[in-house]
Amino acid sequence: MLLELAINDFAIIEELRLALGPHFNVFTGETGAGKSIIIDAVSALVGERVSSDVVRAGSERAIVEGIFDVSTLLAQSQPHNGNAHPQQATEAGAQTAEMAESAESGESLAHVLAQLGIECEDGTLILSREVLASGRGIARVNRRAVPLASLQRIARFLIDIHGQSAHLELLRPEQHVYYLDRYANTVELRQSVAALYDEWRATRRDLERLRRDEREIERRIELLRYEVEEINAAKLQPGELDELESERRRLANAERLGELCVTIHGALTGDSDSDTVGALDQIAAARHALDELLRLDDTLRDQEAALDQALFFVQDAALAVRSYQDEVAADPQRQAEVEERLDLIAKLRRKYGATIEEILAYAENASAELEELTHREERAAELVERETQLRAQIGALAASLSQKRSEASVRLAAAMEHELDDLNMRRARFQVQMLQRPDAEGAPVAEAPRGKSKNGAAQATIPAGSYAFGPTGIDNVEFLIAPNPGEPLKPLARIASGGETSRLMLALKTILANADIVPILIFDEIDSGISGRSGQVVGEKLWQLGRLHQILCVTHLPQIAALGDRHYQVTKTTGEQRTTTQVEQLSGAERVAELSQMLGGARTAAAQANASELIERSQAWKETQTQTYQLA
Repeated sequence: MLLELAINDFAIIEELRLALGPHFNVFTGETGAGKSIIIDAVSALVGERVSSDVVRAGSERAIVEGIFDVSTLLAQSQPHNGNAHPQQATEAGAQTAEMAESAESGESLAHVLAQLGIECEDGTLILSREVLASGRGIARVNRRAVPLASLQRIARFLIDIHGQSAHLELLRPEQHVYYLDRYANTVELRQSVAALYDEWRATRRDLERLRRDEREIERRIELLRYEVEEINAAKLQPGELDELESERRRLANAERLGELCVTIHGALTGDSDSDTVGALDQIAAARHALDELLRLDDTLRDQEAALDQALFFVQDAALAVRSYQDEVAADPQRQAEVEERLDLIAKLRRKYGATIEEILAYAENASAELEELTHREERAAELVERETQLRAQIGALAASLSQKRSEASVRLAAAMEHELDDLNMRRARFQVQMLQRPDAEGAPVAEAPRGKSKNGAAQATIPAGSYAFGPTGIDNVEFLIAPNPGEPLKPLARIASGGETSRLMLALKTILANADIVPILIFDEIDSGISGRSGQVVGEKLWQLGRLHQILCVTHLPQIAALGDRHYQVTKTTGEQRTTTQVEQLSGAERVAELSQMLGGARTAAAQANASELIERSQAWKETQTQTYQLA
C-alpha cells in the first residue's frame, strides 16, 4: 500500500505530504482545486511521460515521492500469471497491443527488484520522480537513480490508475479482447499466437519480395552483381585506410622528414663536419668520470647503472632514427599508387559506407540477397512451405484460445450482470460477442467446440475452415449490452450512456481486481455521469473493493465521499501573487460541513442535517458489511 505521498512544486502544488489509509480514501473539493493534479503527480511517480510544464512556475524542479509497504507483494514468491496483472492496454490499435503484451510479462516484483539489485528493508520501497525545468528528469528507487523504464517495471506492480479517459477505452471494441483474456487467464496463449503471427508476417514479406515483377528482380540482380564485383575487386582490408593515409603523409613529407632525421642523429652521435659533440660522447665522458669518482667515493654507486642505461637508450634511438631515415626516401611511384588507392576507397565509401568495415558489410548483405534472388524459386518454395506451416500452427493455437475465451465469456457475462445488478442496473443483460470471419487464405481451423451457455446448453461450434487472423487470434471480441429489459443486445459503444459506462467500467474493474495482485487502485472521477441514487451503490462497491485493495478516489458525489474510510478535502488558496493547492484530512464537523456543501452548495442547517444522516447511514452500512467480512 501507499503509506505516504509527498509532492513538491508540481503544477500549483507547492508542498504537500499525505499519510494515506489502507482501505478507501476519498478526495473531494471544488472543480479546479487540484484533485486531478494529485492523480497526475502519482502518474508521474509510476513513470508516465510528463513535460517540464508540470514544474511550478519559478521553481527549478518538481519532485514526487511515494513510500510503499510491499511486504505482502514480496511474500508472494510464486510468479503471477497474465490474468493477475495490474495493467491493461490504454490506447487503441497496435500501440495498445504492444503495451498490453509488455505489461503481461508474468514476472514478479521480487524478481524485478533482484534484477535491478534493489533491496527493501522491512518491506519498504521508496519511489521518486524528479522533473527539471530544463526538461530532464531523474527516477529513483530507494534513493538510487534508475532508468525510467525500470521505474515503470516496478510501479506497475503497485498502482493501477483508472483515469477519466478509461471510459473511452471501454468503448473501443478493439480493447475488449484484452479484458476477456485477463479474465480467461489466456494471456500467455495469446502471446504465443502473437509470436507466430509476427513470424508469419515476416515470412509473407519475404515471399512477396521474391514475387515482385520479374523485370525488377532482374534489374536488382544485375545491380547487386555489379556492386559485389566492384567491392570484391578492390580487395579491401579492415584498417587499411588508416595505414594508407599515414603512408601518404610520410611520402608527401619525405624531404622534411629526412632533414629532421639528420638533425636528430647528429644531436645524438655528433657532427664530424663541425666537430659537434653528440649526446653519446657526452654520456660516455660522464660515465668515465663517474668511474674515477667511485674509486674515491662510492656514494653515487646507484647512478652507475642509470648512466649505462641512458647510454644504451641513446644508442638505440640513434640506430632507430638512422633506419627510419633510410626508409623515408622520396618515392614518387609509390606515392602515386597510394593516392590512386585512396581515391578508389573514397569512391566506394561514397557509394557503400563511411568505413571499410561498412563497405564489406554491405558487400556481404548484397551477396546474400543476390544468392537468394538467383535461387528465388527454391527460396520461394521454402517460404511457401513455412508460411503454410505457420498458418496451421496459428490455426491450432487460435482454436484453443477461442475455446477458452468462449468458456470464459459466459462466466464473464454472468459476473458482469451480477455486478451491474448491484450497481442499480437491474435486469441489464451483458454478453461477450465472439465472431470469426471466414477467409480462404486465413488460418485453417478444425471444428472447435465452444463453452456452455447460461442455461447449460452447448454453444455452437466453430465450423472447420479457414479464418482471418491477427496477433490476438481469429476472434473479433466485442461487449454487447441491453441496459433495459426488452431491448436487444447492442454494441456497448452505441448504447451506453455516460453514467452506464462508468458503472460498466467499475463492474469490470471489480471483477478483474478480485484476481489482480496490484494493491493500489486509483479512480479519478469514476462518478462522471452518475446520479446521486446510483452514486450510493458505486460508493458501496468501491468500499468493498477497499477490503482487498487500497483505493484512492476523486469524487464529486457526497454519497461516495460519505463511504470513505478517510476523507481528504482539496482546496485552492490564492495569495497576493501565487495560487496553491492544499489537502486536509477531514473528520467530525469538518466532514459534515464538506458533505453538506456537496449536497446543497451551501452549509445550511438542513444540508448539515442531511450530511450527518448520510454519514450515519454509511457508517451503519459499513459496520454491517464489516461483520459480514469477519464472518466470511
